Amino acid sequence: MGFRFAQGLVLLQAIACVVEVSLANKGWDSHTYPYNHSSAPKRFTVGGSQHWQFGVNYTDWSLKSAPFYFNDTLVFKYDPPSNTTFRHSVSLLPNLRSFLNCDLKKAKLIANQTQGGGNGFEFVLKKKNKKKPYYFVCGERNGFHCKVGIMKFAVAPLLRPRPF
Repeated sequence: MGFRFAQGLVLLQAIACVVEVSLANKGWDSHTYPYNHSSAPKRFTVGGSQHWQFGVNYTDWSLKSAPFYFNDTLVFKYDPPSNTTFRHSVSLLPNLRSFLNCDLKKAKLIANQTQGGGNGFEFVLKKKNKKKPYYFVCGERNGFHCKVGIMKFAVAPLLRPRPF
């Protein structure tokens, strides 16, 4: 049973990615910290101007957009179902293994196919049970969007620094 060596390497890479998401901080140096941080929660449109769509590298987006803090809001915007667009949704996965494998068996749907239209679906990064990251995926087509369309990313929110 157990992990094979290659699976272990993938697991280590994913853990490093989650840690990097947590610790990334553009423009952070000893001369500006903590003055470059606002104490107010921020809003992030997932994927930036590309929104939540097939083929966008959301892990890359999350690394470039980090850090994320508790009470920040992620906004998922995607087209409602039609004959000319892919259907999308947003689900949370319970653990890293499910995330790496795009295993949707224990996924929790948090936004259906229509909730991303208009102003989008908003998800607030809450602190209540957060000793672990949030694992976001598109759950459409039985995991195909997650596996092939790379519609997945992890966020490990931090406590917001207090300005002096």
